[in-house]
Amino acid sequence: MDIANNVGSVIVGKEQVVEQLLIALLASGHVILEDVPGTGKTLLAKSLAQSLDCEMRRIQFTADLLPSDVTGINFYNQKSGEFEMRKGPIFANIVLADELNRATPRTQSSLLECMEERQVTIDGVTYPLEQPFIVIATQNPIDNHGTFPLPEAQLDRFMMRISMGYPTADEELEIMRRFIPGNPLAELKTRLGRAEVAELQQALRRVHVSDDTYAYAIAIVSATRSHSDLSFGASPRGALQLVRASQARALLKGRDFVVPDDIKALVKPVLAHRIILRDAMRAEARRAEALLDAIIAGIPVPTESALETRRA
Repeated sequence: MDIANNVGSVIVGKEQVVEQLLIALLASGHVILEDVPGTGKTLLAKSLAQSLDCEMRRIQFTADLLPSDVTGINFYNQKSGEFEMRKGPIFANIVLADELNRATPRTQSSLLECMEERQVTIDGVTYPLEQPFIVIATQNPIDNHGTFPLPEAQLDRFMMRISMGYPTADEELEIMRRFIPGNPLAELKTRLGRAEVAELQQALRRVHVSDDTYAYAIAIVSATRSHSDLSFGASPRGALQLVRASQARALLKGRDFVVPDDIKALVKPVLAHRIILRDAMRAEARRAEALLDAIIAGIPVPTESALETRRA
C-alpha cells in the first residue's frame, strides 16, 4: 500500500508496526503506542496523519488537564450576550493523545464516549465526530512517577497495543542518515484523502469471514477465559475487534477473505492488553504475549478445505 511506503520514508524498519497502525485505521479502531521514550511513537502518529488528507490534533495530557480541555466547553460571550460552543481538540480525524497516562482518571474518561460512540456530549447536547476518527495514544511504561495507569475498562476500548521496540544497529544508522541533515517529516506528501479512507473502511465490510474462521477466533478468545494463569480473559469486544482487524489485514494484503494467518498475526496486539494475569505476573507484559503464543499453538487451525466454503 502506497501509504505504508510513504510512512516508511520517515519511520525506519518498523514495517509491521506501520501495518498494524493502518489495520486499526481501516478497522475504525484506536491504538496505544507503548514503549520507552525516544523510539518514535509520536513521530509515527504524525507521519500517518501527514500522509492522510485528514485533520489532526495533538493533546498533551498532563495532571492538570481537564475533560473540557479535551472535548470543549460552552462559554459566555460577553459581546454577544450568548453562550457559544468552543469545540475541543477531540473534534478531528486523527487525535494524538500524547502521554495519556499522565492525565487523571477523570480526564482519561472523557475519551470513552468519543472512542466508542464517535460522539461528544457537552451540557446535554450531543455532537457527532467526523469520520474517519482514530485516537492514537502514547505512553511510556517505564515512567511511573506522576502517572495514572489506564483502567482495564478503558484499555478495552483500544483495538491494539503496539510496541515500537529499539532499532537494530543498521536501522539506527539509517535514522541518523535521514534525520541529521534535516527532518524528513517536513517533506512528507499526502497520499490518501479522507473520502478514500472512508471508502476503504466501507470495503472492509465486504471482506468475507467463513464460519470456520469465526470459530477459530472464538476458540482463541475463549481459551483466554479459562486459562489457569489468567484472572480474566478477553472480552466479547476483543473477539469482535480481532475479527475486524483480521478483515483489515486481508484488505491490505489484497484479499477479499480472511485466512487463519490473519487471525494469528493479530492475536497479541489485539488481545494482550485485554487479559489480566494472576497477581504474581500482572506486571509482566511479555508473559501475557507468551501465554497467547501457547494458546495459539494449542488450537487447531481450520483446514484449507473448510476455508474453501468462504464464497458459498
